[in-house]
Amino acid sequence: MLPGIDDGAPDRSVAVAMARCAAADGITHVACTPHIYPGLYENSRDGILASIAAFREVLVEEGIALNLVVGADTHLTTDLLAGIRGGLIPTINDTRYLLFEPPHHVAPPRLEESVFNLVAAGIIPVLTHPERLSWINTNYDVFGRLARGGALMQITSGSLTGRFGSNAKYWAERMLDEGLVHLLATDAHHIDKRPPLLAEGRDAAALRVGDEEAIHLVLTRPRGILDNVAPDELPAVQKDAIVRDSKPAGFWQRLFGTG
Repeated sequence: MLPGIDDGAPDRSVAVAMARCAAADGITHVACTPHIYPGLYENSRDGILASIAAFREVLVEEGIALNLVVGADTHLTTDLLAGIRGGLIPTINDTRYLLFEPPHHVAPPRLEESVFNLVAAGIIPVLTHPERLSWINTNYDVFGRLARGGALMQITSGSLTGRFGSNAKYWAERMLDEGLVHLLATDAHHIDKRPPLLAEGRDAAALRVGDEEAIHLVLTRPRGILDNVAPDELPAVQKDAIVRDSKPAGFWQRLFGTG
């Protein structure tokens, strides 16, 4: 959402439009997570914090009620842990949780070892959009092992609604059904092609895992992460609650019995 810092919003007008869209969708907090990708996006914690501070002023000017916290979509490098400890790479809201993006098209060597080393060092990797990685088709078991080993899995809201195609939708639904998903996020990059819409994904998730787990995906666990709650204190993933009603009531009607 931060303008002009990576492949997200190219300018202020798009960033403001994204912020308005997010607020209208019911989103109250946004983790600003531009890429840190050596050789392509040379961002750092200090630079991201400066961009957040500047955009907070824009939000005040525009009258948009949205809370911004620091983060980064980090890629695997040999000095990743040193970068975190040295203050160059931010975790989500400066907590123990790190947003971690594996390569899209090639399964990286020693991925499991690298993730487990982070966990052993007290850093909890949040793997972003595993359902959209092309190599999930032949390496699906890897994500189960990572989840059982202490990593958190975050799928994209639009994957559940078909915005990223049938393959991503299949894997997102399968991961939900098998209890491998901890978080749902927008992964917003633009107002048109990749808008910050979360409610539609929450509703789609609720039809597979139930309303309570859907709330954990978009509210309870994300809030716990922002508060740096220990992983074992976050709500356990619920599964096997697939809803088969072809014409379900609205999400809030089901949750609170209203309407």
